[in-house]
Amino acid sequence: MNFGKIINEYKNDILKDLKVLLEIKSVSSNNKEECQKALAFVLKRAEEMGFETKNIEGKAGHAQLGNGGKLCGVLTHLDVVPAGENWSYPPFTLTEAEGRLYGRGIADDKGAAIMSLYCLKALKDNNILGNNTIRCIFGTDEEVGMTDMEAYFASEPLPEISFTPDNEYGICFAEKGILQVEIYMDRNDGKILSAIKSGKALNAVPDCAEALIYSSDSDEYSIIDKVKTLEGYFDFRETIDGLVIISKGTAAHACEPDKGKNAVIYLVKLLSEFYDEDDLGTLCTFINTSIGSETDGTRLGLKTRDSVSKNLTLTLSKVRINDNRAQLVIDIRYPVTMNGEVLFKHIKKCAKRKNLNARIIHHSLPLYLPKESKAIELLSEAYKDVIGEMPELYSTGGGTYARMLGGKGVAFGPAFKDDNVNMHKADESIDKEKFFKHGEICLQAMYKMFTEEI
Repeated sequence: MNFGKIINEYKNDILKDLKVLLEIKSVSSNNKEECQKALAFVLKRAEEMGFETKNIEGKAGHAQLGNGGKLCGVLTHLDVVPAGENWSYPPFTLTEAEGRLYGRGIADDKGAAIMSLYCLKALKDNNILGNNTIRCIFGTDEEVGMTDMEAYFASEPLPEISFTPDNEYGICFAEKGILQVEIYMDRNDGKILSAIKSGKALNAVPDCAEALIYSSDSDEYSIIDKVKTLEGYFDFRETIDGLVIISKGTAAHACEPDKGKNAVIYLVKLLSEFYDEDDLGTLCTFINTSIGSETDGTRLGLKTRDSVSKNLTLTLSKVRINDNRAQLVIDIRYPVTMNGEVLFKHIKKCAKRKNLNARIIHHSLPLYLPKESKAIELLSEAYKDVIGEMPELYSTGGGTYARMLGGKGVAFGPAFKDDNVNMHKADESIDKEKFFKHGEICLQAMYKMFTEEI
């Protein structure tokens, strides 16, 4: 039986609430108050629907149906990455165009959050008798470290079975380790390079970078002429402090850096055509020689893969150079069979050889669930009930709340692999018809979790 079809009765209400939620600029890297506002809105809607709710320190919360049996969960997050540039539509507005829904968070992960709440409502409205308890759990810090779930599970129990609709279909049974490392020195030792600024989110390919250089008029003319032969898009602005060079690229999620164009890599490559290490300084030279344009860590000696989760990836996600400090951040997604601490020791040695320091900013261990687990079995059945075939099992370099579930949950939807949702990019969007097909799958999965013996 495909109970999931019932979600289509709620289309208008789902889009109405989603419009309000997308307008809340809940960028977790710089606006915690808006993140709390998003959580308050969703929990208020849940209360209005008649659900028991709980708010944990303004960081996370849940809406609950049932009070017996096993605890089951659907985890989504209400925070988003910065909008970035080059949008065709306002990023913090729900826009429908040519069969697609646009807005920051529509695919990652506000769309899935509202959908899960309405799936819970569909179970309640149809008086479904459950054997278990099911919670829609909402967080506000997924994009910058998942401290929200640390706070939530410090006071609430882990579900026995759960999923997070924060990736793609079919079922993600393995997530690579995530290692974010800062490499830095406490001064800028460049003679020509005064400043570089690039990157807002640590888990994204930066789409813009700016540099300020002290240069002669002849140098400036040569640089402006040289860009005609180099990859990338550049603009220039003369100021009283020197020449500002602006590099434009294409944003992408750090789990798929090859799908983006790293603006700061293009910028450093341009500068390195004209200036040596003394002019550019140690950190900028390190970027050019030890990171480069490869996204597999080759120049740092990190290139590797395994049979479960494939290749290691590396993203230069942030660079800040000014008078007092020079720093960069690299985001590494490493195969599930590797050891992140060993990787960091190697990076630290590479940095030390260049008189640079290194420290770990964030480290999430890999996730791996056996394909025979109960969670995968139940979700596979729900997917088949709606789509008519068994889902693909796959691995990812992305990081989801599934890592926080003690081996009892996986990522499952909401995007389909043939739908380019532009996660973490400009024009984030999702096909409207596919979005509600996800709703059917999500409701079917929640129906099975709520009613079956687990």
